[in-house]
Amino acid sequence: MPVDTISWKGGHCRIIDQTLLPGRFQRKRIHTAREMWKAIRTLQVRGAPAIGVAAAYGLYLGIRKSKATHFSAFHKDLKKVSEYLASSRPTAVNLFWALERMNRVAMQNAELPIRRLKGRLLEEANRIREEDFEACRTLGDYGAALLPDGSCVLTHCNAGGLATSGYGTALAVIYRAVESGKKISVYSDETRPLLQGARLTTWELARNNIPVTAICDNMAGYVMSLGKIDAVIVGADRITRSGDFANKIGTYSLAVLAKVHKIPFYVAAPISSFDGSLKQGRDIPIEERPPGEIMRMGSRQILPGSGVSVFNPAFDVTPHGYVTAFITERGVIRPPFPRKIARILQ
Repeated sequence: MPVDTISWKGGHCRIIDQTLLPGRFQRKRIHTAREMWKAIRTLQVRGAPAIGVAAAYGLYLGIRKSKATHFSAFHKDLKKVSEYLASSRPTAVNLFWALERMNRVAMQNAELPIRRLKGRLLEEANRIREEDFEACRTLGDYGAALLPDGSCVLTHCNAGGLATSGYGTALAVIYRAVESGKKISVYSDETRPLLQGARLTTWELARNNIPVTAICDNMAGYVMSLGKIDAVIVGADRITRSGDFANKIGTYSLAVLAKVHKIPFYVAAPISSFDGSLKQGRDIPIEERPPGEIMRMGSRQILPGSGVSVFNPAFDVTPHGYVTAFITERGVIRPPFPRKIARILQ
């Protein structure tokens, strides 16, 4: 069931161009940090864990041709590329986590010859990818234990293999439950404005023969009221120490609806998506996307060309009080969240 979303092969990074799915499946070669910045910015590669892996490879691509002969000069090149990649998207903490980890490895190996240090950084990027894959599979196992046989799950956006190095977060729970022999079905929100749920989640689940029904975002409450949903599982782009978290716009509404209908609301995310530096959700920087994503549907204009303002945040923040539990590779975290999150991050 895993998807080979991002990998290193033949001296370059390969990604699945997610802007083309589901109509066309195409792998794209990334040779430079500039190409990786564009891939992240334009959502050719997306999903918090996948962005972290992409950033690690992008940093290596940006410094592998550095002409520096001693560490101080090399470190300046490294810092410049890191800052450039960090400017691609502001909300997903995995981006910054991966860049910090790569920089830390460089500092720890400052005595190596520059050629060997570059090789060490590529090794670390590969390790970040491998660890993400294993983390997602493990959290999938923890989450699968929460789903009874025959469960129907509602999910939002795409938190599948396409959003990680291969297994997914929210969808990893579903994949591992199915692999264990359980029968699981899924409702997938279309997820405005870029329709990642309709385009990507349905594509992933259908190719794995998992029953999936697509619904518009504003149908979720009605579907819950009909008793069709047993659990809501979403991913996360950044989780604070309190348990407040940011995810694709529309997640907050789902959490409120799940609370009203007494449906468990789970957040599946690796530890790399937790930001121990932020206390509350209001501290999370929220990316705002271009108005054109809402003003047009493909080539068709759906809003008047003038006289209409557009507010297009890519994410919203869900307070921790709406979360039943966080599913991580280190286990399931239940309330009270601040104390348990602090413990698990240590």
